[in-house]
Amino acid sequence: MASAAASTGPPPSATVYARNLEERIQAPQLIESLRELFSEYGTIIDIVAKTNLKAKGQAFIVFDTVEGAQKAIDEVQGFELFGKEMQLAFAKTRSDATVKRQGTEEDFESHKRRRLAEKGIQEKSRRTGRVPKTPQAPRSPRSSRCTTAHQNHARRWPQVLEPSCAAVIPDEYLPPNKILFVQNLPDEYDIDALTAIFGRFEGFREVRLVPGRRGIAFVEYESETGAISAKENTAGMALGAENQLIKVTYQRQ
Repeated sequence: MASAAASTGPPPSATVYARNLEERIQAPQLIESLRELFSEYGTIIDIVAKTNLKAKGQAFIVFDTVEGAQKAIDEVQGFELFGKEMQLAFAKTRSDATVKRQGTEEDFESHKRRRLAEKGIQEKSRRTGRVPKTPQAPRSPRSSRCTTAHQNHARRWPQVLEPSCAAVIPDEYLPPNKILFVQNLPDEYDIDALTAIFGRFEGFREVRLVPGRRGIAFVEYESETGAISAKENTAGMALGAENQLIKVTYQRQ
């Protein structure tokens, strides 16, 4: 399926421009979350999250192929990250990482000079009050935002990404299910250490860590019975040298 962004915005490229991102999220955390979300659609070469005040809430995700960027735009358009719907489009120009990867050193230096010159023109336009409007990627209709990809992300990392198609309910009031969401874990606790704790309960299946995110994990059981027993016996448990009290709730459905 062709992306609407591709037909009304810049021509297809390997770089996805993301806007309407939550400005209060620190750049390292934002980059980690974007990498986790977009890596499903292709190999990511670089992610640049803007930190200056004028450009906060924007990022560039650089794929190794145009196809990866196209698929990401098609599948992730309108996805809700940290409570805000992302607006995606192809970037107007090639990224530094792409030029450096595909061209010569001379090409890269020429690209940088051209980019800096364009930036100077844009700054001058802002000062004179003639600011070219940034094209906005079309927003997906609310009724169709819950695509298969959205649902897959919601099932795998529901508390991390919180897509708009998932009901927002306080963790403490979530109904029982067979997967637990564990928070406030000491950094040194890996899959083996967590398996030793949660594997003691009936029907234990596996522990899943979230790439790029420390201190949280998902624990799956064969049925709700095992998950309920594990939650009742581990919630508030003190772990690590500093006796961190872990938080154990049920995963969002």
